[in-house]
Amino acid sequence: MREIGIETEFITLGQLLKMTDTISSGGMAKWFLSEHEVYVNGEAENRRGKKLRPEDTVSIPEVGEFRIVVAEGMNFDAD
Repeated sequence: MREIGIETEFITLGQLLKMTDTISSGGMAKWFLSEHEVYVNGEAENRRGKKLRPEDTVSIPEVGEFRIVVAEGMNFDAD
Protein backbone atom coordinates (compact mmCIF):
# COMPACT_ATOMS: atom_id res chain seq x y z
CA MET A 1 0.00 0.00 0.00
CA ARG A 2 1.39 3.36 -1.04
CA GLU A 3 1.01 6.34 1.28
CA ILE A 4 -0.20 9.66 -0.12
CA GLY A 5 0.79 12.60 2.11
CA ILE A 6 -1.53 15.59 2.08
CA GLU A 7 -0.92 19.09 3.42
CA THR A 8 -4.60 20.03 3.64
CA GLU A 9 -7.48 18.71 5.73
CA PHE A 10 -8.67 16.57 2.81
CA ILE A 11 -8.30 15.93 -0.91
CA THR A 12 -10.96 14.77 -3.34
CA LEU A 13 -11.04 11.41 -5.03
CA GLY A 14 -10.51 13.19 -8.36
CA GLN A 15 -7.35 14.83 -6.98
CA LEU A 16 -6.07 11.45 -5.79
CA LEU A 17 -6.61 9.92 -9.23
CA LYS A 18 -4.51 12.71 -10.75
CA MET A 19 -1.80 12.54 -8.02
CA THR A 20 -1.38 8.80 -8.59
CA ASP A 21 -1.17 9.22 -12.39
CA THR A 22 -4.29 7.05 -12.75
CA ILE A 23 -5.66 9.81 -14.98
CA SER A 24 -3.74 12.47 -16.87
CA SER A 25 -6.12 15.39 -16.25
CA GLY A 26 -8.77 16.31 -13.74
CA GLY A 27 -11.37 16.32 -16.49
CA MET A 28 -10.97 12.56 -16.89
CA ALA A 29 -12.09 11.80 -13.31
CA LYS A 30 -15.82 11.58 -14.01
CA TRP A 31 -15.26 9.30 -17.01
CA PHE A 32 -12.77 7.10 -15.14
CA LEU A 33 -15.11 6.64 -12.19
CA SER A 34 -18.01 5.72 -14.49
CA GLU A 35 -15.92 3.08 -16.29
CA HIS A 36 -13.78 1.62 -13.46
CA GLU A 37 -14.39 0.31 -9.97
CA VAL A 38 -12.81 2.35 -7.17
CA TYR A 39 -13.17 1.55 -3.47
CA VAL A 40 -12.84 3.98 -0.57
CA ASN A 41 -12.51 2.26 2.80
CA GLY A 42 -13.78 -0.95 1.20
CA GLU A 43 -16.93 0.56 -0.33
CA ALA A 44 -17.51 1.27 -4.02
CA GLU A 45 -17.26 4.99 -4.76
CA ASN A 46 -17.99 6.92 -7.97
CA ARG A 47 -18.06 10.56 -6.79
CA ARG A 48 -15.00 12.49 -7.91
CA GLY A 49 -15.66 15.03 -5.15
CA LYS A 50 -15.59 12.44 -2.36
CA LYS A 51 -13.46 13.92 0.44
CA LEU A 52 -10.52 11.77 1.46
CA ARG A 53 -9.00 12.40 4.87
CA PRO A 54 -5.97 10.93 6.67
CA GLU A 55 -6.39 7.20 7.39
CA ASP A 56 -8.77 6.69 4.45
CA THR A 57 -7.77 3.92 2.06
CA VAL A 58 -8.44 3.81 -1.66
CA SER A 59 -8.23 0.69 -3.80
CA ILE A 60 -8.11 0.98 -7.58
CA PRO A 61 -8.00 -2.49 -9.14
CA GLU A 62 -5.08 -2.89 -11.58
CA VAL A 63 -3.59 0.41 -10.32
CA GLY A 64 -2.92 -0.05 -6.62
CA GLU A 65 -3.92 0.63 -3.05
CA PHE A 66 -3.34 3.96 -1.35
CA ARG A 67 -3.63 5.30 2.20
CA ILE A 68 -4.07 8.99 2.88
CA VAL A 69 -1.67 10.29 5.53
CA VAL A 70 -0.77 13.68 6.96
CA ALA A 71 2.34 15.03 5.22
CA GLU A 72 5.36 15.31 7.50
CA GLY A 73 5.38 18.49 9.52
CA MET A 74 1.60 18.96 9.26
CA ASN A 75 -0.85 18.62 12.16
CA PHE A 76 -4.62 18.87 11.76
CA ASP A 77 -5.60 17.87 15.29
CA ALA A 78 -7.89 20.41 16.91
CA ASP A 79 -6.35 20.22 20.39
